[in-house]
Amino acid sequence: MKIAFLGTSAFAVPALKALAEAGHDVAVVYTRAPKPAGRGQQERRTPVHELALSLGLAVRTPRSLRNDEEAQAFKALDLDAAVVVSYGHILPKSFLDAPVLGCINIHGSLLPRWRGAAPIHRAILADDAETGVTTMRMDEGLDTGPMLLAERTPISSADTAEAVHDRLAELGARLIVSTLDGLVRNTIEPVAQPDDGVTYAHKLGKEEGALDWRRPAAELERKVRAFHPWPGTWFELPKENGGERIKVLAAGLALAGGAAGTLAIGRDGFPVVACGIGGLKLLQLQRPGRSAQPADAFLRGFALAAGTVLPAPAIVPLPPSRPG
Repeated sequence: MKIAFLGTSAFAVPALKALAEAGHDVAVVYTRAPKPAGRGQQERRTPVHELALSLGLAVRTPRSLRNDEEAQAFKALDLDAAVVVSYGHILPKSFLDAPVLGCINIHGSLLPRWRGAAPIHRAILADDAETGVTTMRMDEGLDTGPMLLAERTPISSADTAEAVHDRLAELGARLIVSTLDGLVRNTIEPVAQPDDGVTYAHKLGKEEGALDWRRPAAELERKVRAFHPWPGTWFELPKENGGERIKVLAAGLALAGGAAGTLAIGRDGFPVVACGIGGLKLLQLQRPGRSAQPADAFLRGFALAAGTVLPAPAIVPLPPSRPG
């Protein structure tokens, strides 16, 4: 098939590689324009851009798709299909309608659950037993198009967002090859998404990473995994201890007593913080501008006495799970 590929992040890289290896004619790759990054603020290409160049594919980086020139250039490609994965631009109707078989999206959830920007993180936060990948034919709504194929994978009690992200990226790469094959052979019947079970995965914000000790420890432990590596989770030390914001990179569950936020030191030297229900054992911590450390080593270099009460953050409201 003659296709275009529209993608930006690392999540899209396995799919582009799989499509090229499957022998599809990738006429052009659309990705976000390079951005200044790092200390030197040198322009950095997206992961998809780098892969496309290594494969010898044509690359376009328009800053907007909402103009007649871009629409005409896309239509002139005379595509069988377009594959869209974590692109970052909303496709206007002129793009959606141009390919013969439409624009096919790889979405990192089992639709209609977790439409939106952060499906992997929200699935872990919600303690979902499983997640997966859905391919769908895009329409003008937000992840509302008819479903084509889906594949499931369990979420383990040790899974971080990073681990699930990588697993779903590979799963999506295999699924998009099967989807295009099924479309060209006319063996896939698109299925409309049901209204029942719709949830919305709101975009993550850095302040949402605050750990509120008044919440159950199990919820906070999921948040640590769901927000790893970005945007990360954190707490603030009491002002008398410097008031620094400390990142929590890994945590587990433990028994704890006392008021929420009360610090105890376990026999193994690791800190445990009392929560609304249970305790959160801090396993890996990081001070601003410093390297990450096991939490027992952190305490040896930054004394926090047992009985210290870590302050609760300003209340961070949880977004609604349904649109609107």
